[in-house]
Amino acid sequence: MRALTLVADRQLVIEDVPPPPPPAAGEVQIRVKAVALNYLDVWGYRGMAFAKRKMPLVVGVEASGEIVSSGEGVTRFKPGQKVVMYGALTCGVCKACKEGRDNLCENVAGIMGFHVDGFARELMNLNERLVIPVPDNVSLRDAACAPIAFSTVQHMLFDNARLEPGETVLVHAGGSGIGTVAIMMAKKIGCTVITTVGDDSKIEGVKKLGADHVINYRKDRFEGETRKITKKKGVDVVFEHVGADTFNGSLLCLKKGGRLVTCGATSGPTITFNLMQLFQQQYRIIGSFGASMRNIAQSLDKMAAGMLPVIDTEVPVENVETALKRMESRQVFGKIIVTL
Repeated sequence: MRALTLVADRQLVIEDVPPPPPPAAGEVQIRVKAVALNYLDVWGYRGMAFAKRKMPLVVGVEASGEIVSSGEGVTRFKPGQKVVMYGALTCGVCKACKEGRDNLCENVAGIMGFHVDGFARELMNLNERLVIPVPDNVSLRDAACAPIAFSTVQHMLFDNARLEPGETVLVHAGGSGIGTVAIMMAKKIGCTVITTVGDDSKIEGVKKLGADHVINYRKDRFEGETRKITKKKGVDVVFEHVGADTFNGSLLCLKKGGRLVTCGATSGPTITFNLMQLFQQQYRIIGSFGASMRNIAQSLDKMAAGMLPVIDTEVPVENVETALKRMESRQVFGKIIVTL
């Protein structure tokens, strides 16, 4: 079978590798159909892993597929069923896992496609505990965006930031994969959405998704524009995933007692900020990483109800390096899907 493999930093090859054996007890075998690209893929491609890893490494951190066969004792899945897969090898037995907080697993063995072999291969075996069924009316292309893009936003906005109907939210990088989702999810519950973009060509797209106000951060200071839009009151929630370039400005956009939820640092991981500002304004800063399997199921339910991901491009696996470079250029609007 074919597998998309990272053999060195910025060197991807399509290799012929042996197929997996029949699934063991408690496992299912999955034919992977679609891989959705994320900045984790870009970081891995650049060699920016947070832990030592061995190469060659099969890449792909987010994907969908179909059940091929099941091992002994598996009753939840049948051949041909559409599924998505959880993106980390969690233990399933620690306190966090038992409570359904999979992304806080105390004994996680690594992120798929980043620390351990990922999803960009034609066949794979996986413990059924880490597999989530896809509703019949959701395509595999769209479903591939649920395990990270949709579920990360679901976890950030609702589990962590506790976003409520009628609140005002600032969504950074509204044209990104998670930015597009955040706009849709916030607007769906009746929030006022302010978003930033880096190019005027993205303004119409984010407005179609529901953004009420759009700021081109390359032309205007987003913090000043946000204060104007809110009549100096500030926003209830900032959806932050850019990092060093925007973090302090994001704090200035918050109303007193506002919440900033962050899941990324694409512009850099290190900042210095004013502690007096933090406690005097009673800000709440919340770190958010990944999501739970419950969040993935919630995301698939939203897709089934009509909230579909924005797809920038769909490319065959042979063109994946071109797709990764498009992500690096920040010209992407929505998600890039790689088909196997």
